[in-house]
Amino acid sequence: MATLHSFGDGGYAFLEGGFPYSAGVVALPGFEIVRARLRRVLPMADGFAAIDALLRAAGRPRTALCAAELRSPQPFSFDGFGNFNKGYVAVLEQWGLVRNGLNPVARSNVCPEFDAPSEPGFFAFCYTVPAGSLTAGVASDTGLAQSFVVAGSGEWPEGTPFPDRIVARGDTSPAGLSAKAQFVLEEMRRRTDGLGADWNALTSAQIYTVHDIHPLLRPQLHAAGLTRLGLDWHVCRPPIRELEYEMDVRGVRMELTIG
Repeated sequence: MATLHSFGDGGYAFLEGGFPYSAGVVALPGFEIVRARLRRVLPMADGFAAIDALLRAAGRPRTALCAAELRSPQPFSFDGFGNFNKGYVAVLEQWGLVRNGLNPVARSNVCPEFDAPSEPGFFAFCYTVPAGSLTAGVASDTGLAQSFVVAGSGEWPEGTPFPDRIVARGDTSPAGLSAKAQFVLEEMRRRTDGLGADWNALTSAQIYTVHDIHPLLRPQLHAAGLTRLGLDWHVCRPPIRELEYEMDVRGVRMELTIG
């Protein structure tokens, strides 16, 4: 299992991931995670500026940024995805988030089938606030379970040969999609467990695929306790060509819409 690192400057701990993002984040005692969704996708530079402005207004440091949800025009090649990530991570380095080669910020980055942006940008982000503080006029309750965000994952075991190890590679039949979805669901559970978080405390499960998810509802998604949440199905493709199914989950109590 991946290592869980404390990131005290941000008020959260993160599950170690690859170069572009962590596998997930969980609030440290005394903090909770807030999610802010933008009214429209903002290009990367504008998105970072909006995040900076909100954090300043909230009296929080840049290191409080703990998760990002991005949207891109179309899936990247494997190498193209890596090149995009270099620019993204460079900003996080400037903000003092990346240390000793570890990036604490969880992330998803998907490509809408409809109304895609003309360039990569921010759809939403998460940040920490002190528990017991006032956010959007609502007092935090320190008795609730720790809030957490699990980073997006597709049907490829990260760190293995790509694209050879894609689950059910090239197979979008009902059986192939089921195998992909099962792998991703198990990865969500592994990451939640790695954060020390409670699966039953989930408040949202987001699914990203252009394929029909209805055959998955009863045998997989309902069986995993996710249909009680009201599933968020985004008709999007994962960020790398040949991937067909992605998912992320979170357990946060407070969500804002800004911009």
